[in-house]
Amino acid sequence: MTMLKSLLLGTAAGLVAMTGAQAADLPVKAKAVQYVKICSLYGAGFYYIPGTDTCIKVGGWVRSQTGSGYNGSMTNGPMVGNVNNRSTTDLSTRNRGYITADARSQTEYGTLRSYIAVGLNGDNATSTLNATASAFSSNRAFIQLGGLTAGRASSFYDFMTYSAVSYNGGSVWTPAGTDTGDGGQHVLAYTVQLGGGLSATISAEEHSAKTAAVGQYATAGTLTTASATSGDRGIKAPDFVGNIRLEQAWGSAQIMAVAHDASANYYTSTGATHPSDIWGYALGTGLKINLPMLGKGDYFEVQYNWTKGAIKYATAGTSLLKTSGGTSGYGTMSDGVYGLTGDIELTTAWSLGAAYQHNWDPKMKTSLYGGYSAVQYTTAANALMCTAALLLTGCDQDFSTWQVGSRTEWAPVSNLAVGIDVLYTKLVSANSGTTTTSDNQQAWVGQLRIQRNFFP
Repeated sequence: MTMLKSLLLGTAAGLVAMTGAQAADLPVKAKAVQYVKICSLYGAGFYYIPGTDTCIKVGGWVRSQTGSGYNGSMTNGPMVGNVNNRSTTDLSTRNRGYITADARSQTEYGTLRSYIAVGLNGDNATSTLNATASAFSSNRAFIQLGGLTAGRASSFYDFMTYSAVSYNGGSVWTPAGTDTGDGGQHVLAYTVQLGGGLSATISAEEHSAKTAAVGQYATAGTLTTASATSGDRGIKAPDFVGNIRLEQAWGSAQIMAVAHDASANYYTSTGATHPSDIWGYALGTGLKINLPMLGKGDYFEVQYNWTKGAIKYATAGTSLLKTSGGTSGYGTMSDGVYGLTGDIELTTAWSLGAAYQHNWDPKMKTSLYGGYSAVQYTTAANALMCTAALLLTGCDQDFSTWQVGSRTEWAPVSNLAVGIDVLYTKLVSANSGTTTTSDNQQAWVGQLRIQRNFFP
């Protein structure tokens, strides 16, 4: 028995030794890793891409909108080409969905960031004969490194956050047309941080996104609008934008300026001569004041713009026309005006937009917003436009709009918003020289929006 026990113990010891020797020859199994690791460098929602030092945040949103009184377009609205009869589309719908990705990493030159927002946009048809319009959209795609920004982003002229207080932009809420908003535009910019919340930026930006066609008035038009031949020349230079911005606990402020090429094409199709090249410009200033004493997150903001030969920095830049019975209210948008000879007469435009947002509680907020915009032509430009359109004595192509609106938004659950926005517009029309052909117009629009955000 003693011999058998010794034999068994020896055999077991040999097997253990052999197993240990073989195990020493096998690869060592790696330790388990946390494949999704939180990245706290850039705020909530970021995590490390496995195997890299790059942090990424993925998000997006889905939106459904239904509007009334928009003349078939929730971008242009009731004052753009509205015949105001049974053929007008009074019910408008829009559905959008976007996916966003924000990737960042640290380098010796500062934070390297790339951001993209891509999605689908679908608006209702403008008549029963048309199919619903749908399109792929990419409204943001830019790279940042330190102070450099390159790609499709917001203009560095922008200040007031129009989309945060209203569902209306573009030509609907006129001062909001100055904001690049949903569409974005190409920028190549550099920002310097000066300390104490003060920064300065210079930027070369997409010219075509901020231009209203220079008009050549040489042929007869109609009695209700001063129609022109588009006299824009090809794009030769970007818009040059600069701003100085201050960010503080009390709010923020900004002054901004832009130089805009408003040069024209040839006088005639033969291309022999043309007006002298000319640049327009715009000046703006904005102020935002936080008002926590009135409600957590409350604020008031205002922006003023003055332009000459660069009217899309003060308005949406889309010509207006609404008909009511036998009269029409209208306003022609143009950076400048010229005839068959002579120089370009640059157009002056200015606007003021303001808004106050109040948070009733964490789930409910209401904004009150409004604005005024005016477009003014020189005496020479007015004469060219009135003669070309066969308009009568007393013709005056200057016009203005004033607006007031309110939006209330409710968040029944986290990351879901349901809101209603109502806007009133008064168009003080350009004058054709007789009250039987032109008159002031007014319009109401309203919309319901439901939006689900799915970001961390």
